[in-house]
Amino acid sequence: MQTSRSTTLAKTLRGACRAPSHTARHYYTTVTRANTTTSLLHQPTRQPTPALQSRHPLPTQTRHYASSSPTSSSSDLQKTPLHALHLAHGAKLVPFGGFHMPVQYTALSVSQSHAFTRARASLFDVSHMVQRAFSGPGAARFLQRVTPSGAEALGEHRSTLSCLLREDGSGGIVDDTVITRLPGGVFYVVTNAACREKDDGYFEREVGKWNGEMEGEGLVVKEERWGLEGLVALQGPEAEGILKGVLHQEAGEQELDLRKVLFGQSVYARVKMAGGRVSSPVLISRGGYTGEDGFEISIAGEETVGVTEALLEAGGPEKVQFAGLGARDSLRLEAGMCLYGHDLDESTTPVEAGLSWIIPKERRTADAGYYGAEVIAKQLVAKSKGGSGVERRRIGLIVEGAPAREGAEIVTRAEEGKESVQLGVVTSGCPSPTLGKNIAMGYVKDGFHKAGTEVDVLVRGRPRKAVVAKMPFVPTKYWKGDA
Repeated sequence: MQTSRSTTLAKTLRGACRAPSHTARHYYTTVTRANTTTSLLHQPTRQPTPALQSRHPLPTQTRHYASSSPTSSSSDLQKTPLHALHLAHGAKLVPFGGFHMPVQYTALSVSQSHAFTRARASLFDVSHMVQRAFSGPGAARFLQRVTPSGAEALGEHRSTLSCLLREDGSGGIVDDTVITRLPGGVFYVVTNAACREKDDGYFEREVGKWNGEMEGEGLVVKEERWGLEGLVALQGPEAEGILKGVLHQEAGEQELDLRKVLFGQSVYARVKMAGGRVSSPVLISRGGYTGEDGFEISIAGEETVGVTEALLEAGGPEKVQFAGLGARDSLRLEAGMCLYGHDLDESTTPVEAGLSWIIPKERRTADAGYYGAEVIAKQLVAKSKGGSGVERRRIGLIVEGAPAREGAEIVTRAEEGKESVQLGVVTSGCPSPTLGKNIAMGYVKDGFHKAGTEVDVLVRGRPRKAVVAKMPFVPTKYWKGDA
């Protein structure tokens, strides 16, 4: 996740900064469940956040969002708001998550784009991701049923990586997600584009079930989804300076200090666009899917091009370039981040995936109330201490020779007179532009997961020497404040 997973990515409430008069904007979505159609109407309000100076509530404009899912047909792929801009910058487009998405651009190769992100900054279009909001008195508790997160304890403008869990109690991951608590008890949730239809069905079932159970207790929850909205990720060491250069400040308003917006925090702001125009409030979240410092910015659909062009112009080509899916994948793998459908799936639990850290201490018991809590609580405790532990674990690998790709078998190191034993399988792999080595991620039997363990990986049927390595492969550079 990206997270997007991640991550690493919005626009629920547009009440952010003090601004001159604007017409009222509403957020409207129609969600159909069974034979019932419910219209969800949400008027954003802005409230003070602890880390920043308080700002006045911002009036908003009227805008509508579709909740329909894209089809997977290549002839019916959707376009993000930046589609024309991608073409103007020489993008090579490929089908991904139901959209035409840029895999790379003519200005830089994938490896050059990767290196540029690490050295300067890159802009990634992630508008294909699904942006949702959950509101109502039951929103936090609802999210604590379908995820292991501590939504009730999450502070305003704070985010957490989490995952949706199977309803059957197996602990399997339906999708990974980032949850952000916004003012007014609204939770902004970003999920993966490739899981759109599955996640839409999941939330329709679960919200319907929850409201049926909780209506009498006054704990109903509303789900809102957006269609053609903008979401861009500005990643790299130059990201903060570039973003600072486009922020709009009203007369008499205190300047927004991005240094006070730490990793996992968010803030509202306006952006100076071309022609002297100023954007509607955008939601700026510090984080991303590359391991670099950076921001994910959720933008009104019709303003996405204007905001993106402002960022490109502010940095200039020597500081910021567009980057596509190719560089995004190698960057996230160097950062040790999972890609759903490859490193995570419905047969994998958070503990097996090395994501135990997303579960707060107070939610690590069998009676925590989320789907699969009983299974996951046992897995969190090693067999030697009375728990069930896990049979397999996610690991990182440094592979000699040819790169190991998804599906390659991981086996014990070949020894004379002994047959190799299969230990697991590679789920992601590529050459690392930063390290100049081949890296991979996969799952192996418990006991073979410790860093330094030597194994073989079968690449095109031939054993290649590999060693289990700690992740991230490349140290992350998230901004968490002065040491």
